[in-house]
Amino acid sequence: MEYIYAALLLYKAGKEIKEESVKAVLTAAGIAVDDARVKALVAALEGINIEEAISKAAAAPVAIAVAPAAATAGAPAAAAAEEAAPEEKKEEEESGMAGLGALFG
Repeated sequence: MEYIYAALLLYKAGKEIKEESVKAVLTAAGIAVDDARVKALVAALEGINIEEAISKAAAAPVAIAVAPAAATAGAPAAAAAEEAAPEEKKEEEESGMAGLGALFG
């Protein structure tokens, strides 16, 4: 993700997104640079209209806003699963203790 952030920072600053500049940004941030990832990023961004991609991404939260409602509908089922978990742990602990007793005769 930090590689994309470096490219976006360069774009916002009006700089050309090339390998050397991406490496410089990452190095300045104290991130160990992977040359293969830098090359792949620069190649992937070649010919991409970044402004258009940003505007499309800005529209995405509308679709994401529906997800929390669906997640709350499943909350009772998740709570029931959490309640069952402690009972299973007790059984596992008891069976483990029985095995330890055999060690000491």
